[in-house]
Amino acid sequence: MPTIKVKDGTEIFYKDWGSGQPIVFSHGWPLSADDWDTQMLFFLSKGFRVIAHDRRGHGRSTQTADGHDMDHYSDDLAALTAHLDLKDAVHVGHSTGGGEVVHYIARHGESRVAKAAIVSAVPPIMVKTASNPGGLPKEVFDGLQAQLAASRAKFYRDLPEGPFYGYNRPGAKPSEGIIQNWWRQGMMGGAKAHYDGIVAFSQTDFTEDLKKITVPVLVMHGDDDQIVPYADSGPLSAKLLKNSTLKTYKGFPHGMPTTEAETINADLLAFIKS
Repeated sequence: MPTIKVKDGTEIFYKDWGSGQPIVFSHGWPLSADDWDTQMLFFLSKGFRVIAHDRRGHGRSTQTADGHDMDHYSDDLAALTAHLDLKDAVHVGHSTGGGEVVHYIARHGESRVAKAAIVSAVPPIMVKTASNPGGLPKEVFDGLQAQLAASRAKFYRDLPEGPFYGYNRPGAKPSEGIIQNWWRQGMMGGAKAHYDGIVAFSQTDFTEDLKKITVPVLVMHGDDDQIVPYADSGPLSAKLLKNSTLKTYKGFPHGMPTTEAETINADLLAFIKS
């Protein structure tokens, strides 16, 4: 399996397929590079080089006890892009991966980056604070950690079965394959990484990162996102970015790259080619 070893000894697993302009995919919590299968195959068939990695503690990367924060996530991504010597890359991040992409570009600069897209992403900040009154109370995220600690296997069944893909909505048609694949990816990773990752994705404030970015960024968000609520995320990020396009998807859930892949892939392709 292809891996790189970063400076603290953690091994990061990655996939690197094809040739052409690189598209780098950063996955959501608590999943892995496999969550991008549909996008990887689609963009590979369109002549792009497609790359996706398992975040530290997730999937096939080292289940390290430490470093589960946005600084380490973005530094690991920077190490991968440097190792592969990527130029003119398009970075696409879903959910926590959207935060990773934003922090990577702000922290490591734009010399290797052409464009970015953040999908159902956690910026600017999820938790409710004095400066973010529309955020979710910290108790919500404490509750997620408690459920993970009590029974990760049950928690990782309840999330995809319910709010992640909107399968708890009237008239929804749950896919057992999608639910089981979410569970499979989650259970491959490390409990400590996932426990700490809840703090990383909910409490990191990306406001200043967003203000630093000058490359074009496509902000894609469903207005029925039950994981990262729309009003306190997509539109606010789009306002903070210097060069953004906001695309709002009526009725789409948090996991829309999977359940609405045809629409998301077409819009990503149009943005990359524009």
